[in-house]
Amino acid sequence: MTTTPTAPVTDSPRSARSLAWARRRHSLARFWKAYRTHRAGLFGLGALALIALVALAAPLLVGSGVQSVTNAPGTALEDPSGEFPLGTDQFGRSLLDLLVWGARVSLTVGLLAAALSVAIGTLVGIIAGHYGGWFSTVLMRITDWFLVMPALVLAIVLATVMSRSMWTVIVAIGVTSWPTTARLVRAQTIAVESRPYIERAKALGGGHGHIMNRHVLPNVMPLVLAQTTLGISSAILTEATLAFLGLGDPTVVSWGGMLQDAREAGAVSSGHWWYLAPPGISIAVVALAFTLCGRAIESVLNPKLGAAR
Repeated sequence: MTTTPTAPVTDSPRSARSLAWARRRHSLARFWKAYRTHRAGLFGLGALALIALVALAAPLLVGSGVQSVTNAPGTALEDPSGEFPLGTDQFGRSLLDLLVWGARVSLTVGLLAAALSVAIGTLVGIIAGHYGGWFSTVLMRITDWFLVMPALVLAIVLATVMSRSMWTVIVAIGVTSWPTTARLVRAQTIAVESRPYIERAKALGGGHGHIMNRHVLPNVMPLVLAQTTLGISSAILTEATLAFLGLGDPTVVSWGGMLQDAREAGAVSSGHWWYLAPPGISIAVVALAFTLCGRAIESVLNPKLGAAR
């Protein structure tokens, strides 16, 4: 009696997982290949990488005592010199050291505020697009209300009534700047749910959570990624505006706070340009870099936009 050799049993879950990771690596390599063709996007990415490296290395470069007023190394409002390349502030602190340290706060607030804003907008957009009906109408009317109200005014109101801290600024920016993301994600969700495989998933017993998590969310993630990148620049500008208006955290150093200190010190009228120019230029460069990266990502994910390279 002969026995037929049986095929070796493969670990199907591991094979499926390996196949999924291979597809992700292929998609990432294809994305990077397309992204490299955008010169402006590469410039923005390089600038952000340099600024992020400086911000992460700030404790090693300038030390945590840079914010101290009592131990300031210089005198008030010194001109730029070899010892202080960007001069000193009204307390005698090195503006270059403050600029390096302030990058940590400005980038942190921008990233976290944009992440909160996009998370709220994505959640509202997917729920409104998936369920539809009167529930979607109510969510969209709330979104429209936030959309027509000036986001900066709402952020100022929240920052005024809440305690002054960095987390207050993050929440104030995040909960007032999500409507645009919600609108975009809702439209994309409706387009995704009109595809045949969504109907098949529903016919096979897929519930609301399964449809939204496994089918809708992966398809709207490219839009969410591009919107996040574009939203970070707006969040950094809003944080600088709130700090300039005196609504930021007074215990931390940020670029907007440096502009506020320069205004209080009379740098505008006295002609101390080195007090105003460095933080203002830094805010503009970071905002421009994130915008360039966002435009490049948006162009790669949606080539029909035809963004300039």
